[in-house]
Amino acid sequence: MSAEIITFGEAMIRLSPPNFLRLEQARSLDLRVGGAELNTAVGLARLGHKTAWVSRLPDNPLGRLVANHAREAGVNDSHVIYSKDDRLGLYFLEFGAAPRASSVVYDRKGSAIAAIQPGMVAWDKVFQGAKWFHVTGITPALSASAAAVTKEALIAARKAGVQTSMDLNYRVKLWSTQEAGKCLSELMQYTNALITTEEDVEKVFGITGKDYEDVAAKVAEKFSLDIVAITLRENPLVWKNSWTGIAYQKGKVYKTRTYEVEIVDRLGAGDSFAAGLIHGLLTGDIQKAVDWGVATSAIKHSIPGDFAWVRADEVESLLKGGGLRISR
Repeated sequence: MSAEIITFGEAMIRLSPPNFLRLEQARSLDLRVGGAELNTAVGLARLGHKTAWVSRLPDNPLGRLVANHAREAGVNDSHVIYSKDDRLGLYFLEFGAAPRASSVVYDRKGSAIAAIQPGMVAWDKVFQGAKWFHVTGITPALSASAAAVTKEALIAARKAGVQTSMDLNYRVKLWSTQEAGKCLSELMQYTNALITTEEDVEKVFGITGKDYEDVAAKVAEKFSLDIVAITLRENPLVWKNSWTGIAYQKGKVYKTRTYEVEIVDRLGAGDSFAAGLIHGLLTGDIQKAVDWGVATSAIKHSIPGDFAWVRADEVESLLKGGGLRISR
Protein backbone atom coordinates (compact mmCIF):
# COMPACT_ATOMS: atom_id res chain seq x y z
CA MET A 1 0.00 0.00 0.00
CA SER A 2 1.52 3.31 -1.04
CA ALA A 3 1.23 6.25 1.31
CA GLU A 4 0.76 9.91 0.46
CA ILE A 5 2.80 11.12 3.45
CA ILE A 6 5.87 9.49 5.00
CA THR A 7 7.41 10.32 8.37
CA PHE A 8 10.62 8.95 9.91
CA GLY A 9 11.73 8.90 13.52
CA GLU A 10 11.72 7.34 16.97
CA ALA A 11 8.70 6.37 19.03
CA MET A 12 8.90 5.60 22.72
CA ILE A 13 6.73 4.39 25.53
CA ARG A 14 5.66 7.24 27.78
CA LEU A 15 5.13 6.54 31.47
CA SER A 16 3.54 9.10 33.77
CA PRO A 17 2.26 9.05 37.37
CA PRO A 18 -1.47 9.76 37.77
CA ASN A 19 -3.03 12.67 39.65
CA PHE A 20 -0.07 15.07 39.45
CA LEU A 21 2.14 12.83 41.57
CA ARG A 22 5.88 13.34 41.35
CA LEU A 23 7.84 10.45 39.85
CA GLU A 24 9.45 9.65 43.19
CA GLN A 25 5.96 9.31 44.73
CA ALA A 26 4.64 7.00 42.00
CA ARG A 27 3.15 3.59 42.70
CA SER A 28 1.65 3.17 39.23
CA LEU A 29 2.36 4.67 35.81
CA ASP A 30 0.03 5.50 32.92
CA LEU A 31 1.36 4.06 29.64
CA ARG A 32 1.11 5.88 26.31
CA VAL A 33 3.02 5.71 23.03
CA GLY A 34 4.51 8.79 21.43
CA GLY A 35 7.23 10.18 19.23
CA ALA A 36 7.26 13.38 17.21
CA GLU A 37 7.17 11.93 13.71
CA LEU A 38 4.70 9.18 14.57
CA ASN A 39 2.50 11.78 16.27
CA THR A 40 2.46 13.81 13.05
CA ALA A 41 1.65 10.73 10.96
CA VAL A 42 -1.27 9.97 13.29
CA GLY A 43 -2.56 13.55 13.03
CA LEU A 44 -2.48 13.39 9.24
CA ALA A 45 -4.16 9.98 9.19
CA ARG A 46 -6.92 11.39 11.37
CA LEU A 47 -7.34 14.25 8.88
CA GLY A 48 -7.95 11.73 6.10
CA HIS A 49 -4.53 11.06 4.58
CA LYS A 50 -2.78 7.77 3.85
CA THR A 51 0.33 7.94 6.01
CA ALA A 52 3.28 5.66 6.70
CA TRP A 53 5.84 5.82 9.50
CA VAL A 54 9.39 4.55 9.07
CA SER A 55 11.38 3.53 12.14
CA ARG A 56 13.42 0.78 13.78
CA LEU A 57 11.92 -1.12 16.71
CA PRO A 58 13.05 -4.01 18.87
CA ASP A 59 11.50 -7.34 17.92
CA ASN A 60 9.88 -7.88 21.29
CA PRO A 61 6.50 -7.16 22.92
CA LEU A 62 7.38 -3.49 23.55
CA GLY A 63 8.29 -2.90 19.92
CA ARG A 64 5.11 -4.63 18.81
CA LEU A 65 3.09 -2.54 21.28
CA VAL A 66 4.32 0.63 19.55
CA ALA A 67 3.53 -0.77 16.08
CA ASN A 68 0.07 -1.83 17.28
CA HIS A 69 -0.65 1.72 18.48
CA ALA A 70 0.49 3.15 15.14
CA ARG A 71 -1.82 0.84 13.19
CA GLU A 72 -4.72 1.48 15.56
CA ALA A 73 -4.39 5.20 14.78
CA GLY A 74 -4.46 4.52 11.02
CA VAL A 75 -0.73 4.68 10.23
CA ASN A 76 0.95 2.17 7.90
CA ASP A 77 3.86 0.47 9.70
CA SER A 78 4.98 -1.82 6.86
CA HIS A 79 8.33 -0.01 6.45
CA VAL A 80 9.33 -0.42 10.12
CA ILE A 81 12.55 -2.42 10.60
CA TYR A 82 12.83 -4.83 13.52
CA SER A 83 15.99 -5.48 15.53
CA LYS A 84 16.74 -8.61 17.56
CA ASP A 85 19.20 -7.05 19.98
CA ASP A 86 18.31 -3.41 20.72
CA ARG A 87 15.86 -1.83 23.15
CA LEU A 88 12.92 0.55 23.00
CA GLY A 89 13.33 4.05 24.39
CA LEU A 90 11.22 5.18 27.34
CA TYR A 91 10.40 8.55 28.74
CA PHE A 92 8.85 9.49 32.05
CA LEU A 93 6.52 12.49 32.16
CA GLU A 94 5.75 14.28 35.43
CA PHE A 95 2.73 16.57 35.12
CA GLY A 96 3.19 19.85 36.97
CA ALA A 97 0.89 22.70 37.94
CA ALA A 98 1.86 26.34 38.47
CA PRO A 99 4.38 27.20 39.77
CA ARG A 100 5.85 23.69 39.15
CA ALA A 101 6.43 23.01 35.46
CA SER A 102 5.89 19.61 33.89
CA SER A 103 9.13 17.72 33.29
CA VAL A 104 10.50 14.78 31.31
CA VAL A 105 13.13 12.17 32.17
CA TYR A 106 14.50 10.24 29.17
CA ASP A 107 15.60 6.61 29.22
CA ARG A 108 16.34 6.16 25.53
CA LYS A 109 20.09 5.59 25.20
CA GLY A 110 20.92 2.63 22.99
CA SER A 111 17.44 2.46 21.45
CA ALA A 112 16.90 0.47 18.27
CA ILE A 113 16.61 3.52 16.06
CA ALA A 114 19.84 5.04 17.39
CA ALA A 115 21.63 2.05 15.81
CA ILE A 116 19.99 2.51 12.39
CA GLN A 117 22.52 2.62 9.53
CA PRO A 118 22.45 4.02 5.98
CA GLY A 119 21.25 1.37 3.55
CA MET A 120 18.86 -0.31 5.99
CA VAL A 121 15.77 1.44 4.58
CA ALA A 122 14.82 1.05 0.91
CA TRP A 123 13.89 4.71 0.51
CA ASP A 124 13.16 4.42 -3.22
CA LYS A 125 10.45 1.89 -2.36
CA VAL A 126 9.19 3.94 0.61
CA PHE A 127 8.69 7.05 -1.54
CA GLN A 128 6.82 5.35 -4.39
CA GLY A 129 3.57 7.29 -4.80
CA ALA A 130 4.40 9.67 -1.92
CA LYS A 131 3.86 13.44 -1.99
CA TRP A 132 5.35 14.56 1.33
CA PHE A 133 8.13 13.53 3.73
CA HIS A 134 8.37 14.83 7.29
CA VAL A 135 11.21 14.57 9.81
CA THR A 136 12.28 16.46 12.92
CA GLY A 137 15.53 17.58 14.48
CA ILE A 138 15.13 14.91 17.16
CA THR A 139 16.14 11.93 15.02
CA PRO A 140 19.55 13.31 13.96
CA ALA A 141 20.27 14.02 17.64
CA LEU A 142 20.04 10.34 18.58
CA SER A 143 23.32 9.22 16.97
CA ALA A 144 25.70 9.96 14.11
CA SER A 145 24.21 7.07 12.13
CA ALA A 146 20.64 8.29 12.74
CA ALA A 147 21.74 11.71 11.42
CA ALA A 148 23.25 10.03 8.36
CA VAL A 149 20.03 8.12 7.68
CA THR A 150 17.98 11.32 8.06
CA LYS A 151 20.17 12.95 5.42
CA GLU A 152 19.93 9.84 3.23
CA ALA A 153 16.13 9.96 3.49
CA LEU A 154 15.87 13.67 2.65
CA ILE A 155 18.11 13.25 -0.40
CA ALA A 156 16.05 10.25 -1.56
CA ALA A 157 12.84 12.23 -1.08
CA ARG A 158 14.19 15.08 -3.21
CA LYS A 159 15.27 12.59 -5.89
CA ALA A 160 11.75 11.11 -5.89
CA GLY A 161 10.16 14.56 -6.30
CA VAL A 162 8.65 14.46 -2.80
CA GLN A 163 8.18 17.69 -0.83
CA THR A 164 9.99 17.75 2.52
CA SER A 165 9.43 19.37 5.90
CA MET A 166 11.38 19.48 9.13
CA ASP A 167 10.23 20.45 12.61
CA LEU A 168 13.40 21.80 14.22
CA ASN A 169 12.39 20.47 17.68
CA TYR A 170 15.63 21.21 19.52
CA ARG A 171 16.14 18.96 22.55
CA VAL A 172 18.74 20.25 25.00
CA LYS A 173 18.92 16.85 26.72
CA LEU A 174 20.05 15.16 23.49
CA TRP A 175 22.76 17.45 22.06
CA SER A 176 24.42 20.83 22.31
CA THR A 177 23.35 23.89 20.34
CA GLN A 178 26.66 23.72 18.44
CA GLU A 179 26.13 20.08 17.42
CA ALA A 180 22.53 20.77 16.42
CA GLY A 181 23.46 23.89 14.45
CA LYS A 182 26.13 22.13 12.42
CA CYS A 183 24.01 19.08 11.58
CA LEU A 184 20.65 20.77 10.96
CA SER A 185 22.15 23.62 8.91
CA GLU A 186 23.40 20.99 6.46
CA LEU A 187 19.98 19.31 6.29
CA MET A 188 18.23 22.60 5.45
CA GLN A 189 19.41 22.35 1.83
CA TYR A 190 17.10 19.33 1.39
CA THR A 191 14.13 20.92 3.19
CA ASN A 192 11.19 22.76 1.61
CA ALA A 193 9.27 23.76 4.75
CA LEU A 194 10.68 24.46 8.21
CA ILE A 195 8.49 24.34 11.30
CA THR A 196 9.98 25.86 14.41
CA THR A 197 9.80 28.37 17.26
CA GLU A 198 11.59 31.68 17.63
CA GLU A 199 13.49 30.24 20.61
CA ASP A 200 14.75 27.18 18.72
CA VAL A 201 15.90 29.25 15.74
CA GLU A 202 18.08 31.32 18.06
CA LYS A 203 19.49 28.27 19.85
CA VAL A 204 20.22 26.18 16.75
CA PHE A 205 21.05 28.76 14.07
CA GLY A 206 21.94 31.79 16.18
CA ILE A 207 19.37 33.86 14.27
CA THR A 208 17.46 36.63 16.04
CA GLY A 209 15.20 39.44 14.83
CA LYS A 210 13.01 42.28 15.99
CA ASP A 211 9.99 39.92 16.02
CA TYR A 212 9.03 36.40 14.95
CA GLU A 213 8.11 37.58 11.44
CA ASP A 214 11.60 39.01 11.00
CA VAL A 215 13.10 35.76 12.30
CA ALA A 216 11.07 33.73 9.79
CA ALA A 217 12.24 35.94 6.94
CA LYS A 218 15.91 35.64 7.97
CA VAL A 219 15.75 31.84 8.26
CA ALA A 220 13.97 31.50 4.92
CA GLU A 221 16.57 33.70 3.21
CA LYS A 222 19.60 32.05 4.83
CA PHE A 223 18.60 28.52 3.84
CA SER A 224 16.50 29.23 0.69
CA LEU A 225 13.43 27.66 2.29
CA ASP A 226 10.05 27.75 0.53
CA ILE A 227 8.07 28.13 3.77
CA VAL A 228 8.87 28.85 7.40
CA ALA A 229 6.14 28.26 10.00
CA ILE A 230 6.54 29.46 13.58
CA THR A 231 4.34 28.50 16.53
CA LEU A 232 3.80 30.98 19.34
CA ARG A 233 2.90 29.99 22.88
CA GLU A 234 2.26 32.32 25.79
CA ASN A 235 2.05 30.36 29.01
CA PRO A 236 1.22 32.43 32.07
CA LEU A 237 -0.06 29.20 33.67
CA VAL A 238 0.96 25.56 33.18
CA TRP A 239 -2.57 24.53 32.18
CA LYS A 240 -3.83 27.61 30.35
CA ASN A 241 -1.96 29.04 27.36
CA SER A 242 -2.48 31.27 24.34
CA TRP A 243 -1.60 29.42 21.14
CA THR A 244 -1.16 30.68 17.59
CA GLY A 245 1.26 30.58 14.65
CA ILE A 246 2.37 32.20 11.43
CA ALA A 247 3.70 31.07 8.07
CA TYR A 248 6.16 33.00 5.91
CA GLN A 249 6.62 32.59 2.17
CA LYS A 250 8.41 34.88 -0.30
CA GLY A 251 8.05 38.04 1.76
CA LYS A 252 4.44 37.45 2.79
CA VAL A 253 3.35 36.60 6.34
CA TYR A 254 0.22 34.52 6.89
CA LYS A 255 -1.40 34.92 10.31
CA THR A 256 -4.26 33.14 12.02
CA ARG A 257 -6.38 33.54 15.13
CA THR A 258 -5.12 32.98 18.67
CA TYR A 259 -6.72 30.23 20.75
CA GLU A 260 -6.97 30.24 24.52
CA VAL A 261 -6.33 26.58 25.34
CA GLU A 262 -7.13 24.78 28.57
CA ILE A 263 -4.45 22.12 28.57
CA VAL A 264 -5.12 18.49 29.36
CA ASP A 265 -1.86 17.35 27.74
CA ARG A 266 0.42 19.58 25.68
CA LEU A 267 2.80 16.86 24.51
CA GLY A 268 2.37 16.33 20.80
CA ALA A 269 0.86 19.80 20.25
CA GLY A 270 3.67 20.90 17.94
CA ASP A 271 3.44 17.60 16.05
CA SER A 272 -0.28 18.12 15.49
CA PHE A 273 0.48 21.65 14.26
CA ALA A 274 2.79 20.05 11.70
CA ALA A 275 -0.01 17.65 10.69
CA GLY A 276 -2.53 20.43 10.11
CA LEU A 277 0.04 22.55 8.31
CA ILE A 278 1.04 19.73 5.93
CA HIS A 279 -2.66 18.98 5.34
CA GLY A 280 -3.09 22.54 4.08
CA LEU A 281 0.21 22.72 2.20
CA LEU A 282 -0.77 19.68 0.15
CA THR A 283 -3.57 21.83 -1.31
CA GLY A 284 -1.09 24.64 -2.05
CA ASP A 285 -3.00 27.06 0.21
CA ILE A 286 -0.63 28.64 2.76
CA GLN A 287 -3.41 30.41 4.67
CA LYS A 288 -5.36 27.17 4.98
CA ALA A 289 -2.17 25.44 6.13
CA VAL A 290 -1.48 27.76 9.06
CA ASP A 291 -5.20 27.93 9.97
CA TRP A 292 -5.45 24.13 10.08
CA GLY A 293 -2.11 23.78 11.86
CA VAL A 294 -3.09 26.06 14.73
CA ALA A 295 -6.68 24.75 15.01
CA THR A 296 -5.66 21.08 14.95
CA SER A 297 -3.05 21.64 17.63
CA ALA A 298 -5.42 23.76 19.72
CA ILE A 299 -7.78 20.78 19.91
CA LYS A 300 -4.88 18.40 20.63
CA HIS A 301 -4.13 20.31 23.85
CA SER A 302 -7.42 18.95 25.20
CA ILE A 303 -6.62 15.27 24.53
CA PRO A 304 -4.57 12.97 26.81
CA GLY A 305 -1.53 11.30 25.28
CA ASP A 306 0.81 12.27 22.45
CA PHE A 307 -1.54 11.35 19.59
CA ALA A 308 -3.95 13.89 18.11
CA TRP A 309 -7.25 12.00 18.15
CA VAL A 310 -8.77 14.85 16.14
CA ARG A 311 -11.29 14.69 13.30
CA ALA A 312 -11.33 16.95 10.26
CA ASP A 313 -14.94 18.00 10.94
CA GLU A 314 -13.93 19.14 14.45
CA VAL A 315 -11.21 21.33 12.97
CA GLU A 316 -13.60 22.76 10.40
CA SER A 317 -16.13 23.53 13.14
CA LEU A 318 -13.50 25.29 15.24
CA LEU A 319 -12.34 27.34 12.25
CA LYS A 320 -15.95 28.42 11.71
CA GLY A 321 -16.13 29.60 15.32
CA GLY A 322 -17.62 26.53 17.00
CA GLY A 323 -18.53 27.12 20.65
CA LEU A 324 -18.12 25.19 23.89
CA ARG A 325 -21.72 24.04 24.42
CA ILE A 326 -22.17 20.29 24.84
CA SER A 327 -22.53 18.58 21.46
CA ARG A 328 -25.66 16.42 21.69
